[in-house]
Amino acid sequence: MRGLFFTQIRGIPGIRILDMPQVKLILIAVVLVFGWGVALRAGRPVRGDGAGRAVGEARYLALGDSYTIGESVDPGERYPAQVRRLLAENDQLAVGDPEIIAMTGWTTGNLLKALEAMKSEQGDREAVAKGSEKPRAVYDMVSLLIGVNNQYQGRSQEEYREQFEQLLQQCIRLAGNRPSHVVVLSIPDYSVTPFGRMRGRDTSMIAAQIDSLNRINAELARVYKVSYVDVTTESRKAEADPLLVAADGLHFSGKEYRVWAGLMEPVLKRMLE
Repeated sequence: MRGLFFTQIRGIPGIRILDMPQVKLILIAVVLVFGWGVALRAGRPVRGDGAGRAVGEARYLALGDSYTIGESVDPGERYPAQVRRLLAENDQLAVGDPEIIAMTGWTTGNLLKALEAMKSEQGDREAVAKGSEKPRAVYDMVSLLIGVNNQYQGRSQEEYREQFEQLLQQCIRLAGNRPSHVVVLSIPDYSVTPFGRMRGRDTSMIAAQIDSLNRINAELARVYKVSYVDVTTESRKAEADPLLVAADGLHFSGKEYRVWAGLMEPVLKRMLE
């Protein structure tokens, strides 16, 4: 796409990261037009910006990377879209179109920079309302799934811990300073996918590194008293079921995201009751 600059991650077809500082300029421009309800997929805005939310519908913000935008699946098969449908069909709870801020290839650092750029342009509209001591809840539900690209790029666990904690703090702020309205999803294990097993990769090492990062995000979730959903266990079932893997051989399919949505449904339901 003209005007965008990408860096290809060596070894993973289709995974690209917008180069800095270009990404900051692009994000600022997007925010000025659309506000918080914008997410990026491969350099293009993705559907699900909350524009279809009716009065009285709950607001759901999903933060993450390629798993959150549903790389290689249809928009309706993304887990944020599927959990929204489950809440409507099973629980009669009205939720607006999920607002997604995510991009294929993003690490915790990339997501932090995106949020900071948007926050600086907004002037922190989610702060305490003028003349009121009670924080105004901006989102009824906020989910966070991030870290697989930290593992793939060989970034340190110390960096992940520090940046994930900052992201978690921002999630709580975006939920109106209500930790009970934030949920963390564990990092799925791509070592079971065809891509993970190709070229003699050490799948045991990949799995162990992902487990280490998940211990960090689970610990921080407990510290900050936010909900936690383990999708890693379910993702590993893809080793025996190819239908759980998307056509690209790396990401997960809509069938797998349906399982994640089912795990998330009771958690998000409690947030709205």
